[in-house]
Amino acid sequence: QNVDRQIEALKGVSKLFIDKMSGQSIERPQLKAMLDYIREGDIVVITELDRLGRNNGDLTKIMNDIQRKGATLEVLNLPSLRGIEDANLRRLINNLIIELYKYQAESERQRIKERQAQGIILAKEQGKFKGGTPKYKSDDPKLQHAFKLYLEGETENHIEKLTGINRRTFRRYREKYNIYRKNDIKDEKNKPKD
Repeated sequence: QNVDRQIEALKGVSKLFIDKMSGQSIERPQLKAMLDYIREGDIVVITELDRLGRNNGDLTKIMNDIQRKGATLEVLNLPSLRGIEDANLRRLINNLIIELYKYQAESERQRIKERQAQGIILAKEQGKFKGGTPKYKSDDPKLQHAFKLYLEGETENHIEKLTGINRRTFRRYREKYNIYRKNDIKDEKNKPKD
């Protein structure tokens, strides 16, 4: 993302932490660095709540980490509470406002997902939805090499390192093309029935 607008809005802060990664993941190096850096009495300033995290659970965890350190969170696109003298009251109102925004953002994301799912169902019914294009074709040399390694007994972790094919992606392709080891089939038979 272009962070210039956010940097401009954060003029005057004593230290900037910038991740050029999606807020969907909490596994962001600069987020971790910021959480390690802050001390009691610090104010963590962000331009918008979704810059910190995209879902309620992640936001709650990050906000709790900030509060545990004795720091407070200030979100620039939320109403300012600077006129309130009592720090505890200001913190309480700030947290209530943030909780409301988190709830609203989470609800909006759910509505978007629901509308998207409904749109896909409708498009499928009309024969217009084709889905994503497969990353690998069945005769892809990289995929075939991964299958060979798997059948020879290599672990999924090692196959991912050797071929660059993500473990979950590789598992989907194995299931799609029925690539199993002998013990995989045995394990399937021994699985308890629901």
